[in-house]
Amino acid sequence: MPAMPSGIPACPDPDRPRRLAAQLTDMIPGATTIRFGLSDPAMTWPHPHVIVKDGSGRTIELSRTAARVTARWMMRVWPGMDWTRPHTFDLAGAALIPSDLLTARRGR
Repeated sequence: MPAMPSGIPACPDPDRPRRLAAQLTDMIPGATTIRFGLSDPAMTWPHPHVIVKDGSGRTIELSRTAARVTARWMMRVWPGMDWTRPHTFDLAGAALIPSDLLTARRGR
């Protein structure tokens, strides 16, 4: 597929988020949301940070490899996203929501 000068495909595939949600659901059983950003609190420089939650809000631990794969897949589906701010990917609806908006909706 031809790409524009920015490197973004000229005809982005609108089904990519849905396919990514299906792949991540298969890879991480029980996962319902994935919070991702380049703001790992253990690092002083931008570094991928992934937090996966299940339906009851408990954190699902990922291996380092699974976390990196998840981060790379998300960055490839949304290449123009500002990942310095964390975003939450809802696997059920295949929707990416900036985490600050999600917090505002909950009234925190």
